[in-house]
Amino acid sequence: MKKKYYEQELKKLQIELAKLQRWVKEKGLKVVVLFEGRDAAGKGGTITRITHRTNPRICRVVALDKPTEREQSQWYFQRYVKHLPAAGEIVLFDRSWYNRAGVERVMGYCTEEQVEEFFRSAPEFERMLVRSGIILIKYWFSVSEEIQEERFRSRIEDRTKRWKLSPMDLESRKRWVEYSKAKDDMFRYTDIKQAPWYVVNGDNKRKARLNCISHLLSLIEYEDLTPPPVELPHKQENNHYVRPPKDEQTHVPEIY
Repeated sequence: MKKKYYEQELKKLQIELAKLQRWVKEKGLKVVVLFEGRDAAGKGGTITRITHRTNPRICRVVALDKPTEREQSQWYFQRYVKHLPAAGEIVLFDRSWYNRAGVERVMGYCTEEQVEEFFRSAPEFERMLVRSGIILIKYWFSVSEEIQEERFRSRIEDRTKRWKLSPMDLESRKRWVEYSKAKDDMFRYTDIKQAPWYVVNGDNKRKARLNCISHLLSLIEYEDLTPPPVELPHKQENNHYVRPPKDEQTHVPEIY
């Protein structure tokens, strides 16, 4: 996909996202979007394009670090519940409660009993969210072994991307088959009618972003509530007020 065409289509979709967020705000909707998938599959880039032109007070991202000792002693879903949206909000989870079915299971951070309990609880938890009025959307970003390796190597070579490559990412590369089995089990138990999984082909980043955003827009009926253009008011008259000298302020050096 050519960059020019991609940017044109992305701009159109971002205009629609701005309309959607206003509709969500005006109608008091509560929207939760989960982004899951293999490392380097393109979740973060898609989230960035969704939030690029939206209001962070309406559309916010939740990307939790590993649980604290206190959180580990809580009901598993508890740390996620406090981040759920109020009326008029969209919450994008950059990884979610499905950590238990993926990285925690594969890396041995939880027991098989805990995984089995998760598979029993997650569908009921999500049905409860939907019954409460939350619009729950779940995306799984898929990527081939070859493309993942290419992106990992790119992160190694690019100093500005190296922070993206964690020891966990490298371990996930070694355990490709185990992660595949974990993902298949996760789908088997949690691909429910009330909140199905939608798979995004992430091998082509530009296509993946456009396809995901376009699909997201199609799942929520909305209308254009964009206010009409307004006229700027006239500037207040200066009634002989004298401002202090600018050289008394501390300025950022103008290097450029």
